[in-house]
Amino acid sequence: MSRPRTRMADIAALAGVSTATVSRVVSGSGQVSGETRHKVLVALDSLGYERPNAERPGNSSAIAVITPELVNPIFALYAHSMQAEITRAGFLPLVCTQTPGGTSEEQYVRSLLDRGVAGIVFVSGRHADYRADISRYASLAASGVPFVTVNGARAEVPAPDFSTGDAMGIEAAVHHLVQLGHRRIALLGGHTHIVPAARKAEAFRKVMGRELGDTDPLVTETFYTYEAAASAARGLVEAGTTAIVAGSDLQALGAARTIHAMGLRVPEDVSLVGFDDSMLMAHLDPPLTTVRQPVQSITTAAVRALTSMEPGSPQEHQAYVYTPDLVVRGSTGQAPDRAGSDPAPRAARTHA
Repeated sequence: MSRPRTRMADIAALAGVSTATVSRVVSGSGQVSGETRHKVLVALDSLGYERPNAERPGNSSAIAVITPELVNPIFALYAHSMQAEITRAGFLPLVCTQTPGGTSEEQYVRSLLDRGVAGIVFVSGRHADYRADISRYASLAASGVPFVTVNGARAEVPAPDFSTGDAMGIEAAVHHLVQLGHRRIALLGGHTHIVPAARKAEAFRKVMGRELGDTDPLVTETFYTYEAAASAARGLVEAGTTAIVAGSDLQALGAARTIHAMGLRVPEDVSLVGFDDSMLMAHLDPPLTTVRQPVQSITTAAVRALTSMEPGSPQEHQAYVYTPDLVVRGSTGQAPDRAGSDPAPRAARTHA
């Protein structure tokens, strides 16, 4: 039995628009906002009908966002913000996430090039790894497909990068803790072959030397995960640390779990600062003091830059750094009395 013809009314009802709007999207005539076009295309997909030729893959109507796994809420926030900004620009957003054993960044790029995407946004991708082979980005640039990177500027990558000012965030966090009387402050950060982690560690050492004369502060490297941070935090607390600056909110949550498991309190015994200000950090007990990434500003600038690029035109590396904000909440407080006693032995550096 043949399938009944699509009725404009069915598509309009599902998309929540008028039949005239559906007609404009299908025919490619008239002006329709990116958000409205996206609703109509989703309705077409949901009803099982083919998109109009101009909206099919291979016609440069889509912009891809390649991001790490979405378990870390900051990546989910970037993906959500990118989707909205790309839609407003009149393109179809394609979010590609990486998982262990799943599709790699390189595989995604090959597939996206085959589909003829209009551009690609790399969020904390291989471009942010000093150990990674970044020749693939030169090849991508040679293909003529515009792309930008987020959080991981590398001068060797021929594209503009839009990043949070990691150093500014760490300096603000340490200054805040010093003002509260803390002297034994540790950094619980990521592995420093990753660009943002390296910048946090470098900034931490500089500000600790400048503000406290500590030329060898305690810096622990581990994965940006809850579990790894929980394991690494024990050594920091046992070394007499009264404040921990974490490289991510997930790491801060892991540290908080360990502090409580040791029978201590946040912030009465150990103050805690996160980094990202991802969802729900304001609703913890106590609410987390953290460095807020300017996600919306970075997203808006990155997408606008990408959509203004001419396909096939050569691009050069440019680094745009956006100022983060320290959001002070309940997880930081005055240093406990033990901060004034003789320093405790340093814990061994952890490289989990």
